Amino acid sequence: MLDLRSDPIALTAALVDIPSESRHEARIADEVEAALRAQTCGFEIVRDGDAVLARTNLGRPTRVLLAGHLDTVPVAGNLPSRRTITADEGDVLHGCGTVDMKSGVAVFLHLAATLTEPAHDLTCVFYDCEEIEAAANGLGRIERNLPEWLAGDLAILGEPTGGYIEAGCQGTLRVVVTATGTRAHSARSWLGDNAIHKLGAVLNRLAAYQPRSIDIDGCVYREGLSAVRIDGGVAGNVIPDAASVTVNFRFAPDRTPHEALIHVQEVFDGLHVTIEQTDAAAGALPGLTAPAAAALVAAADGQVRAKYGWTDVSRFAARGIPAVNYGPGDPNLAHTVDERVPVGQISAVAGLLRGFLSS
Repeated sequence: MLDLRSDPIALTAALVDIPSESRHEARIADEVEAALRAQTCGFEIVRDGDAVLARTNLGRPTRVLLAGHLDTVPVAGNLPSRRTITADEGDVLHGCGTVDMKSGVAVFLHLAATLTEPAHDLTCVFYDCEEIEAAANGLGRIERNLPEWLAGDLAILGEPTGGYIEAGCQGTLRVVVTATGTRAHSARSWLGDNAIHKLGAVLNRLAAYQPRSIDIDGCVYREGLSAVRIDGGVAGNVIPDAASVTVNFRFAPDRTPHEALIHVQEVFDGLHVTIEQTDAAAGALPGLTAPAAAALVAAADGQVRAKYGWTDVSRFAARGIPAVNYGPGDPNLAHTVDERVPVGQISAVAGLLRGFLSS
């Protein structure tokens, strides 16, 4: 059985050594559930698919949610875990999921088992299928099946942040911008109308685009509008009659997805193209002025910054709950073959959260 009272570094290694690729989390969920049920901390525990939820009901004035996903991307020859000590990086734990995000899960499990007098009631949510399509995300299923379990005054997701508090998250929008023309033989190109050439104006707009930066609760969110794919062409001797560019807009959380779409449409206004939205997810405001969130920032000595990218904090923000990302590991190393986390970051995150949850 997992020893939740062991050092969170050892617990991280134990979790990493349980393979848990998305859609294959049953074993790790079984072990997490068994370990939680073995505690004498008075947790109410439920199982939802391959998600495990536990909460206290101590009558505290505030409730803090600790949420982390149990799944990883496919293993890339980087299991079992191993530990190295070098002059450059110090003491480091290697293995699939060390960064994203079994070190964060280990910290949460360890605190759940060892906090004897928490200042807040705690809800722990360990869920499945975060690394794949949003429709399969276990947190979304919990929101549908057990919404009362997601109530609280502050949500902390154990996503890797290098030990910083990363507040809120960006929203994301994808559109396909399509130009049309007239097909012809390339030997008689004057008889056609080249759709690919028309995309030049679209790319010029993107190249000239000046992204907005905005400060929200002391966190600066920088937006970005980027071409991420181009499609077009029929054959090597045909003038194409259709071509498209996929554009991704990462927008600050003060915009809604609808407002983001309107902005993108304005960027390409006047061009002879069609714009089709193919995906969108709202961002999350940092909410750092809420009392529980402000207390966490104070505990971290103000080490807070904006989250670039989208995470599940958005789900909590949509429910009116301030949410932050806080966990060990460099997010740039997530999903890499040599995924690794300095063990000192695991200890530091555990220590800071212990102090915050106890005071």
